[in-house]
Amino acid sequence: MHEPYLSELEALANPDRAEGMRAYHKANRPYLGLSNPQINDLTKEWRQRLSVEERVRVADGLWQTNIYEARLAAAKLLTQARIRPDEAVWRLIASWCPDFDSWAIADHACMAGQKRLVADPSRLDEVETWIASDHMWTRRAALVSTLPWTKQNHPKPAELAARDRVLGWAALLATDHQWFIQKAIGWWLRELSKHDPARTEAFITAHGGAMKPFAVKEALRHLRKTRG
Repeated sequence: MHEPYLSELEALANPDRAEGMRAYHKANRPYLGLSNPQINDLTKEWRQRLSVEERVRVADGLWQTNIYEARLAAAKLLTQARIRPDEAVWRLIASWCPDFDSWAIADHACMAGQKRLVADPSRLDEVETWIASDHMWTRRAALVSTLPWTKQNHPKPAELAARDRVLGWAALLATDHQWFIQKAIGWWLRELSKHDPARTEAFITAHGGAMKPFAVKEALRHLRKTRG
């Protein structure tokens, strides 16, 4: 079912740009050379024309092509706050984690996952299992997918509990010195610092010694900027 949609992506291919993208992303897969706005325009139209069930089937097929832009389109096709029913959408997004091998594709898929986690926070139980994965990108996805819980200035009790839960995951990962894990911890804490500086500083006091210095600097970047 995905073939006509893949053809729409391929019709916009830019071979020269594709070579530059291959060099930049350093992941060995096909590239078409499309820009994000081009993919956004297509997937916005597709979302309007397809049912949820059809979107899941198309996204699944596009993802399996392993083409960079097709995987981004698959994620964008499922990135929407209100999707009903959404269990099949969540199951597909979660199934992609073992395939993550680059930050751009992983981040787009995690943005789709963020919407589904906010829609049903009980799914955090499953995300918690990702922390123990042997696959670095899956561990990272546990943090990137839960970024919405950094955003509230006045979190409700359930939101605060979820925030503390993810901080517990970050604490477990603080000794994982792979660059992308440390960057994700720093990113999560930096976003949290804009809304909950006390928890950010408490985390760094407790766990900053186990983290890489660049990650601590990233975590405190907003606080240092606001304090001059």
